[in-house]
Amino acid sequence: MYKILISRTAKKVYLVLLTVLILDTFIVSLQSNAVAGLKATVDVEPATQDSTTLSTNSKPTNLQFTGSQPAPLLIAAAPIAVVSLPNQAVLRVLTWAGGEIIFPRRGHPQNIELEYLQQFADENNLKLEKIRVKKFVDLIPMLLAGKGDVIAANLTKTPARAKLVSFTKPYMLTKEYLVMGSQSKSLKTGKDLNGREIVIQKGKSYQSTALGLQKVYPKLKIRIVDSAISHEALYDKLASGEFDMTIQDKNLIKSASAYRDDIKMSLQASATRYLGWGVAPSNKILLNELNQFLKAQNLIAKATSKATSRYKSQWQKIQETKTVRFVLRNNLSSYYIWRGELLGFHYELAKRFAKEHKLRYEIIVAPNNVALLDYLLEDRADIALGFLTPTEQRRKKGIAFSRPYHYASELVVAHKDRAEIESEAELANSNIYIRPSSSYWESATALKQTVDNITLIGVPENQETELIIDKIGEREYEMTIADSHIVDLEMTFRDDIQSLMALGAPKSQSWAIASGHDKLLAKSNAFIKKHYKGLFYNVIYNKYFKNQKRLDTHYKDYVRQNNSGVLSPYDDIVKKYADQYGFDWRLLVAQMHQESRFNPKAKSMAGAKGLFQLMPRTAKELGIIDVHVPEQGIKAGVRYMNWVRERMRKDEVQEDQLLWFTLASYNAGAGHVRDAMRLAKQKGWRDDVWFNNVEKAMLLLSKSKYAAKARYGYVRGQEPVHYIREIKRRFETYDNILKRELVVTH
Repeated sequence: MYKILISRTAKKVYLVLLTVLILDTFIVSLQSNAVAGLKATVDVEPATQDSTTLSTNSKPTNLQFTGSQPAPLLIAAAPIAVVSLPNQAVLRVLTWAGGEIIFPRRGHPQNIELEYLQQFADENNLKLEKIRVKKFVDLIPMLLAGKGDVIAANLTKTPARAKLVSFTKPYMLTKEYLVMGSQSKSLKTGKDLNGREIVIQKGKSYQSTALGLQKVYPKLKIRIVDSAISHEALYDKLASGEFDMTIQDKNLIKSASAYRDDIKMSLQASATRYLGWGVAPSNKILLNELNQFLKAQNLIAKATSKATSRYKSQWQKIQETKTVRFVLRNNLSSYYIWRGELLGFHYELAKRFAKEHKLRYEIIVAPNNVALLDYLLEDRADIALGFLTPTEQRRKKGIAFSRPYHYASELVVAHKDRAEIESEAELANSNIYIRPSSSYWESATALKQTVDNITLIGVPENQETELIIDKIGEREYEMTIADSHIVDLEMTFRDDIQSLMALGAPKSQSWAIASGHDKLLAKSNAFIKKHYKGLFYNVIYNKYFKNQKRLDTHYKDYVRQNNSGVLSPYDDIVKKYADQYGFDWRLLVAQMHQESRFNPKAKSMAGAKGLFQLMPRTAKELGIIDVHVPEQGIKAGVRYMNWVRERMRKDEVQEDQLLWFTLASYNAGAGHVRDAMRLAKQKGWRDDVWFNNVEKAMLLLSKSKYAAKARYGYVRGQEPVHYIREIKRRFETYDNILKRELVVTH
């Protein structure tokens, strides 16, 4: 009955208030208590740094993300503020800790988002800071609260998320699938979902997919679990039967199933999904710059219709899919993970080829050396890299070879105690162990024609040349044949083998491509012609294959200082930081000797630097600018040891064993240590005791039989085992030195 007159201004005010109220209710209900624990879930790995503070050494950036800043609007407990500062020198990337980098064997490396963003940061004179968020559900609230600039976490664009954050153009398209333990009852049709249970991590887009399935199949149960549960923990619970099934992106399932046989992919659960980076809605300049970068790098993913799925050539397919697939072996010369870094000579060549052609790259790990070439013929890969020698047998199989990118002499390898020889005739009555599929077999067959009583013994195809050499060192095998660069690499780490002689002139080695892919072959040849023996090639070749002499000849061992009780030139500095972080300073000195021989300028083939041999990225994350300065290098090393120790505490090892697990993780990486713990448990050994238990499992991980099923793949297990035993021996010696000094003093 009463007509209330409201002015236009009042209407606007009421409308704004109503919008704020609705938005407040929506966000609170959506994010639940995610915002409340933001501070506790942030982990700038391994050291938190103030991202808004410009370093005095930072270069000024030409990229300014914002102009004038509107006043921040407070909603619930999360302020939606402009996340970028004028002249910002740091790009803060929010990642999910539960999606941590693994060793990718199939598909895109999981760190490819960070690689793209690192390239973007480099092009814009920005320093990339990775902020690990423990709970996935906290990623968007943290972005909106100004705790980061961009989310890179395999983030699916959904209608609900798009209302909160802005998404870049998709860098990848994927589909969601149901996944379950390998022993679980399979699903034949969607109707089989009735009575089953889907487990979803809180905050994941899979929740809306599950709810959609539940509408169709009402008896389907959904259980929401903590978003801090990692993918790997989820897979473990599926494999054990604790969880029935879950939903995952296809690219994640493919990556996991390459090394796990205890889970299986089931029915497709969704249509095509877009994966992109999330940016605060107010940060339009950053959003635009990221989209321009994706476009310039030809990284924007587009759906391909079935009608256009046939390609005139393999190169056209690569261009249209914007992806080139490399097949490699998981070994020390091609592709492996070390201290969290993906490394390998061929891995770096593959990345460079993709970058120069503005392509994404997929790394596929062949289970054995025969599959390395078979994958090309089956169209499971485009290019095979593995120091492959062109042979007539391989050409007849349907393999084409590029121009040479490497030359190697084939060497006869034996134990160091074998008497030296002067001619081939002295190889008579010897046993030579070789993979039948390798080019070495042809060389050995030719040798057998000229030398009496040589016995060729075929070894399993999954035995890498490095493992065969290992068996030579252990006297299990008598002899083998190996390329000179592999022998050089092995002799960097060991002194129990020798090269008896070279067989003929050096042989050429090439990239392998399926016959008929002429354009791809031409592109490969052009790349090799451009880089072979050039700066890039020489740098990475020297990085992986030049035998760096140990530094013992340049720095006197601690034994010479026994009478003074001084263990190193840096005892006082080590004592300072050992006290601060609760370590025995003598053990840290023993570790420092093992890492660098007390040389502050030491640099490993992988790029680790300083007295404690830290990777440059790790040092930067610890806030250390120059690890070559002794105090800075020691500070960084001890701080990192402390950080590693805290991580290992969570693995429930015995307290008196914590130090050895920490050293193992420092040397080989926590991922390889956890693989060894898991394997030890499978073998019936103690998984919480290092010596004679987990160390035995670590040694097994250098064998392809075990490495193929390990989450982080191959590791030279002898290295961390030797590393710990040497430090322990030296520590005990130091202890005796100081005790003797104490007795003399009194």
